[in-house]
Amino acid sequence: MQEAGWSAAGLWLAVVASGLYHGANPGMGWPLAVSAGLMERSPRALVAALGPLTIGHLLAMAVVILPFALLVTLVAWQQPIRIGASLLVIGFGVFRLVNRRHPRALARIRPTQLGLWSFAVAIAHGAGLMLVPVYLGLCRVGGADQAAGTLVGSDLGLGVLVSAVHSVAMVAAGGAFAWLVYRILGLKAVSRSWFNLDAAWAVSLILVGGLSLGFALHGGM
Repeated sequence: MQEAGWSAAGLWLAVVASGLYHGANPGMGWPLAVSAGLMERSPRALVAALGPLTIGHLLAMAVVILPFALLVTLVAWQQPIRIGASLLVIGFGVFRLVNRRHPRALARIRPTQLGLWSFAVAIAHGAGLMLVPVYLGLCRVGGADQAAGTLVGSDLGLGVLVSAVHSVAMVAAGGAFAWLVYRILGLKAVSRSWFNLDAAWAVSLILVGGLSLGFALHGGM
C-alpha cells in the first residue's frame, strides 16, 4: 500500500512537472500573452490572454487522454494498451525529432484565436501524448479490481483531473515567464537568449515513452 502511494505521488509529480515544462516552452503560447499585453499596453490584457491559452491546452489534453480512459476498462488488455501507448509516444517523438517544421494548418489560425491556436498547437506537438503513459500508470495504481461501470467513471474523472492539474501547472509556468518578459526582460532579451526547445521536446517524448515501455514490459507502474 505504501509503495502504491509513493508510485501515485511520483506520477502526479510527473503530471505537474510536464505542465511546468510545457508552460516554459514558448511554443505553447506565452509570447502571445506578452504580445497582447504590449499591444494594449495593459497587464490585464496579458492575464486575460492566458485564459483561452489554458482552455485550449486543457481541451487538447482531455481529447487525447479520455479515449484511453475507455480502453483501460479492458483489464485483460492493460499491458498491450500500455505498450501500444508507449510505442505511439516514442514514434511521435522520433517524428518530431526528424521533422521539426510546424504543420501548415497552424499558420491559418490567427493569433487572436488564442483558444483554438493553443488547442491545435498542443495536438500538433503531442503534448497530450506525453501525458498518456503517466495517466495509464495512475489508472494502474488506482486498482483494476473494481466493477467495469465504476472503473469507467473513475478513469474518466481521473483523465479530466490529470488534464486540469497539468494545465494549471502549464499556465503557472507560462504566465510567470510572460509576466517576467513583460515587466522586466523585454522581448529583445528573449529573442537573444531563449533557445529552441523543439529538439528537447522530441527527446522528452521519446524518453517518456521509453520509460513507460520499460515499466509496462516489466509489470511496474
